[in-house]
Amino acid sequence: MVESTALEHLRKDPVLAACIVDDPPLHWPLYTDVYESLLRSIVFQQLNGKAAETIHQRFLNLFPDQLPDPEQILELDIVQLRSVGLSGQKAQYVQHVASFALANKRLQLDWDEMSDEEILTFLTQIKGVGRWTVEMILIFTLRRPDIFPLDDYGIQHAIKMAYNIDYQGKELRFFMQKTAENWKPYRSYATRYLWNFFSNNNN
Repeated sequence: MVESTALEHLRKDPVLAACIVDDPPLHWPLYTDVYESLLRSIVFQQLNGKAAETIHQRFLNLFPDQLPDPEQILELDIVQLRSVGLSGQKAQYVQHVASFALANKRLQLDWDEMSDEEILTFLTQIKGVGRWTVEMILIFTLRRPDIFPLDDYGIQHAIKMAYNIDYQGKELRFFMQKTAENWKPYRSYATRYLWNFFSNNNN
């Protein structure tokens, strides 16, 4: 299994090894559709989980069978989208995703033929979709094994806690990049274990 191979490799870093709890195994979300994942990511931006889940469910309820077809999204006006709890900006971003999907086969593309950087470049053309959002889709939806989100708050703080450092800004980013080189080609797995570590030690 890839996960057991990844664990064996990551545990060569003794600090990271102390952060890894592999029982139960990592849970992978059920989201496998890039288009739907992008919409969900827009809704979840800068919100806590419970509030975001509520708004996301209200958003899905706007559509038959809770399937937000791009054309149906574009038929709604900003007021209707805001009525479910989206900000005006997020309502616009949702429509940007819908327009982009219509122009690109509803994003039912052969993602396996594209590299991580090609996907990042392609999807960040959408207004409201930044690098971090695409990195989350690469990890959780496309399940790419070697993504490392340098700008993620949880990862930054997990590394500062685990490695007992107090670096900031460029110094922190340099340390993270250098440290994560040893985790290739399984940085997505390291990232997920670090999130768990941060969550378990930030109560």
